[in-house]
Parts: sequence; C-alpha cells; structure tokens
Amino acid sequence: MNAKIRPQATSKRLVETDRTIVTQWRFAPGAETGWHRHAHDYVVVVLTAGKLMQETANGEIVTELAMGQSYARNVGVEHNVVNPNPHEFVFVEVELK
Repeated sequence: MNAKIRPQATSKRLVETDRTIVTQWRFAPGAETGWHRHAHDYVVVVLTAGKLMQETANGEIVTELAMGQSYARNVGVEHNVVNPNPHEFVFVEVELK
C-alpha cells in the first residue's frame, strides 16, 4: 500500500474541563490529521466553507460544509481527515467526556 505524503493538520487545545475538550484544527491545503479513533462523542463547528474528505475503512467520503455548520459523531469513529481545498480549512472540535 502506497501511503500518501501530506502535510499534517495542526491542533490547538483551547479549553479542557472535567466534561469537555475544545480543540481548534487548522488544515493547510492538502493537510491531514492522520488515522485516528475518537475516544469521545464529539461535535464539530466549521469555521471555513469548503470540502473535507474522510478516508475510512469503507473508502473516501467528501462532504461540502458551510461556515458555521456543525455536525456530531459518536465515540469510536475511525478515519483520516484531509483538506482537499486549495485554501486553509479550519474547524473547532468539542469532545464530550
């Protein structure tokens, strides 16, 4: 399997309490998170309009997202998130402990 070489998305922990973790994610064009499994339920709030691609065990999923849009996922999601846009993509992730 040929692994694609991509820049890494950057994360900045904004807040952590006994109940939540709030993280800002910034993706340069083509950047990725790397494969990971979510340890908590989470909500994402999109700060930049554009597309996000999720590489999953079942293939790639590309989603068009609007600025201010949000979505939620349950614990256990496993994927690699990639920015396929020609511009930076930013979102805030709120994990629920």
